[in-house]
Amino acid sequence: MRDKILKIIAKNGTLSTEDLAAMLSATSEEIEEAIASMQKEGVICGYPTLINWDKTDCEHVTALIEVKVSPERGRGFDKVAERIYQFEEVESLYLMSGGFDFTVIIVGKTMKEVAWFVATKLAPMESIMSTATHFVLKKYKEYGLSIETDDHVDERQLIRP
Repeated sequence: MRDKILKIIAKNGTLSTEDLAAMLSATSEEIEEAIASMQKEGVICGYPTLINWDKTDCEHVTALIEVKVSPERGRGFDKVAERIYQFEEVESLYLMSGGFDFTVIIVGKTMKEVAWFVATKLAPMESIMSTATHFVLKKYKEYGLSIETDDHVDERQLIRP
């Protein structure tokens, strides 16, 4: 039942325990116990809200930064990651396989603010070998949910046989 609860609340964290119980043929008490247990174990870490910022007056820019690091002897990547995710600007941090070690996702008010963060905080860190910054131009889907937009116009032309 835990996996089913997680799959449901990953897409909609606002469902009541009564709704979850009805969906899973369980009691509200069973759902509450399972959720409390998963929170205590650190399985459920929080309940973020997916917001379409393009529909607000709040201006911001999201950047994905590829980071190559020199892992610390005896501490590996975890210690470097811990220093990076302590920055307030860091929204997400992932250890990667492939051509770089970390993906750092940050949100700033402007591209200049993001560049300043990379140049003054991230790149100068002792273990950082290189960075490459990519700016998100538009989000279509996040956390498995589509970000609905009203500005999609189908510009395809009808071709008749």
